[in-house]
Amino acid sequence: MLELLGLPAGSRVLDVPCGQGRHAHLLAEAGFRVDGLDYSRELLTRARARGTGPALRYHQGDMRRLPARWTGRFDAVVNLFTSFGFFAQPADDARTIAEFARVLKPGGMLLWHGGNRDGVMARFLSRDWWRTENGTLVAQERGFDPLSGQLTVTSHWYGPQGSGERAHQIRLYTPTALAELMARAGLIVEAAYDGWSARPLTRRSGEMLLVARKDELPRRRRGR
Repeated sequence: MLELLGLPAGSRVLDVPCGQGRHAHLLAEAGFRVDGLDYSRELLTRARARGTGPALRYHQGDMRRLPARWTGRFDAVVNLFTSFGFFAQPADDARTIAEFARVLKPGGMLLWHGGNRDGVMARFLSRDWWRTENGTLVAQERGFDPLSGQLTVTSHWYGPQGSGERAHQIRLYTPTALAELMARAGLIVEAAYDGWSARPLTRRSGEMLLVARKDELPRRRRGR
């Protein structure tokens, strides 16, 4: 990730959503000025317990509505490890991408990592199961709606600490659809990788890592 960012020490980076701060903390240690934003107060409490300081600050908020004062503030925005597509409405995904673009400086970079719809569907598993280190059996059932692009995952667990069930949905995108979504916000995809590897993205890649850059020209001046 640091190699892809290629930024000098002191650059401003936004980790959103930052969760419990595992990436934000390391980015700050690498010499960047980092802001982490997440909706979960519980996860932010864990993130702050890792440490904060002048180069690392955490904020509670909604990534569909980033602070107005952040316009043009960041050299890079990172959205990592499948942290996109959980909103019920596709318009909220588009709004999120537009917010990423708004807070980037002209020429700033968005690093986006998540599932590739083509690759996930190429080897779709309707169910599987595994056992954790403490002996808990975890089973998952999956369903996919090709019209909405939503993957529904129902998880069941049984173990020494109890049992339960929980379901969640995520909207999967093809690289084409996501690149078009970014382009409408003024973010141009410059590179696409097979997850966290140097291999180029293919149709069968289960994960994709997209590197997009904010157009340095205001929209009203393009094409003149």
